[in-house]
Amino acid sequence: MNAFSPQLGLDFGSEAFLDTELKSSGARAATGPAIPAGRVQLVQLRFQSVLTARMRVLLIAAVFALVALAAITRIVWLGFAGHAPSQSSVADQLLPPRGEITDRNGAPLARAFPAYALWYDPDAMGDGGEPLVAAPKEVAAELKAIFPDMDEAKTAQRLASGRAGYLRRRVLPEDANSVFELGEVALQFPQETDRHYPQGSLAAHILGYVVEQQGGKLGMEQVLEERLSDPELRAEPVSLSIDVRVQGALEDELRRGMLATDAIGAAGVVLDVDTGEVMAMASLPEFNPNIVGADGAPNVFNRATNGVYELGSTFKPLTVAAAIDAGVVRNLSKDWNARPVEVGTRTIQDLKPKGSTLNVPQALVYSSNTVTARIADEMGADRLQQMLVDLRMDQRPFIELPAKGKPLWPQNPSNRHTNMVIGYGHSLAVTPLHLANAYAAMVNGGIWRPSTLRKLAPEDVPRGKRVFKASTSARMRQMLRMISIYGTGRSANAPGFRVGGKTGSAEKPNARGGYSERKIISTFAAAFPMDRPRYVIVTMIDEPRGTRASSFQRTAAFNAAPVVGRLVPRIGPMLGVRPDANRDVDISDLRYLVEGRK
Repeated sequence: MNAFSPQLGLDFGSEAFLDTELKSSGARAATGPAIPAGRVQLVQLRFQSVLTARMRVLLIAAVFALVALAAITRIVWLGFAGHAPSQSSVADQLLPPRGEITDRNGAPLARAFPAYALWYDPDAMGDGGEPLVAAPKEVAAELKAIFPDMDEAKTAQRLASGRAGYLRRRVLPEDANSVFELGEVALQFPQETDRHYPQGSLAAHILGYVVEQQGGKLGMEQVLEERLSDPELRAEPVSLSIDVRVQGALEDELRRGMLATDAIGAAGVVLDVDTGEVMAMASLPEFNPNIVGADGAPNVFNRATNGVYELGSTFKPLTVAAAIDAGVVRNLSKDWNARPVEVGTRTIQDLKPKGSTLNVPQALVYSSNTVTARIADEMGADRLQQMLVDLRMDQRPFIELPAKGKPLWPQNPSNRHTNMVIGYGHSLAVTPLHLANAYAAMVNGGIWRPSTLRKLAPEDVPRGKRVFKASTSARMRQMLRMISIYGTGRSANAPGFRVGGKTGSAEKPNARGGYSERKIISTFAAAFPMDRPRYVIVTMIDEPRGTRASSFQRTAAFNAAPVVGRLVPRIGPMLGVRPDANRDVDISDLRYLVEGRK
C-alpha cells in the first residue's frame, strides 16, 4: 500500500510525520532506490497550507472574541454606570410599577403605560467625535417642528452642552419615527413604563400627577403614594368615589358657564348627602397631568378645596335653620322688619327691597339681607358660631387631598355688626366644599359627615354628628324648593328633578381691606330631589362679567344657578334619579306665605 495513502490515517500536518518520512527516505537510500525530490516538496507544501488555515481560524476567533468582550463590557457598564434610562427587576415584570386608580365603576383614571422617551446620548457614535451630524441649533429647530411646545433655545443649549439626558418624556410612536428620520444617532428612544391618565385633564385636581423618581404630587397620587407603590398591594386598583361620567358633565357645564361670562375660574362639587362621597369635584382652569414640565403643572390651585371665599347669601338658609333649632323662628308666617338696619355708622340693606316686612319663607325666596341680619342678631353670636363650628367651618375641609384651605374668620365674630353680616354670608370665608358639607347636613335629616374621595362600602359610612333637628331639616327642604320655584333659583329648576337651592353673590375683598364692586363670587348651593335628597351640588363662578349670555348680569341667578339647571338633567339618570313630574316635596302649608304676598 502507498505510504501516503489516506487509509493509513497519518497526520500530514505534523512535524513528527515529516521527520519520519525523511529518515525513512535516507534509510531506503542506503538499501534501495531514492524517493523523488518532488514528493518531499509536496509534503512540505501541504504542511504550510494546513498551518496557514489554522492561523486564519485563530485570527477569526480572536476577532469574534474581542467583539463579544466589547459587547459584554458595554452591557455591564450600562447596568452599573446608570447610563440606561430605565432598569427593571423580576418584580417589575410581574407587577405594575404603580397601582392603578379607577373611578367608582372601574373606569381607569391613572395607570402604568408603555411609552417612549427622547434621550440624548452624546457618546452614541463611540469615536470621540461630534455627537450630532447637524449643528445643535439646526437639530433643535427640527425637533421644534415635531414637538411644537418644545423650547427651541433650551433644547439647542442642551444639545451643545454634550450632557446626556432626557429631551422629552412621553413620545408618541409617530413622533419617534419623525425624529428617527433626522438621522441623528445621538437621539435615542428608550421604552419605559410611564404614568398615563387616559381621561386627559378630567379630574386633574383630584388625581394630581407623578414626577419621575419623586412619586405622586398634588392629588390622590400623593395621598396614595405608599399604597400605590407597595409590591403587595399595587396589583389591585384603588377605587375613588367619583363617577367619571358625572365628573365629565360637571366640568363641561362649569366650563360653559365660565366661558359664557368671561370669568377667571370656576369650581363645583357633587356630594352624596348620606355618605359624604364626592361624586365629582372640579376646578377650572384645569391642567393635563400627562403633560407636566420640570417646574410642575400650571393651574394646580384647587378652587373647590383650597380657595376660601365669602359665599354670600348661600349662608342664609343655614342661619334660618340654626334659628329654628334655637327657637328664635317658631312661626314662619311671622312678619319681620325688612327695612334697612342701622348698626352704629353702618347700614345693612337689601339689594332689591320687597316691602317693609317679610316672613321667613319670603326672606329666603327674595334673599333679604335685612331680615336674615335681624334673625342672626336675635339668635346671638354664640349660637350662630356654634352652628358654624358644628359644621366644621372653623377647620380645613375634611377631604383626603393635601390642598385644603383654612377658613378665614373675622377678628371679632361676636361683634354685633359682624355677627349680623356673617348671618348672610359675609366676613367669613370658607371653601365650596365646606358649603357642600353644610348643605348635605341641612337636607339629609341633620347629620354632618366628612366628605371623602374614597369609595365607601355601606358598612364604612361614618355615623356622623347631628347638627340640625330632623324636623328642621324637613322644613328647610320645603323652603329651598320654594326658592327654586318662586325665587332667585328658578333658572336651576330642572323639570321633574325637584331641585332646591340658594343663590349667593358676594363682592371679593380687595387689597385695601374693603370690597371690590367689580369682582364678585357667584355661587349656587342646591340639592335634589328635594322630596328625598340624595345629592348636593355647589357651583361657583369666579369674577363673572355681565355678558349677553347672562343677560348682562353678574349675580348667581344668571350664571351659577343655570349651570345646575343644565347639569342635573345630565347627571340625574347616571346617579339613578329619573325625572318624575308627579312627585315633589309637599309645600302646601307654606305656599300661601309666598304666593299671597307676591
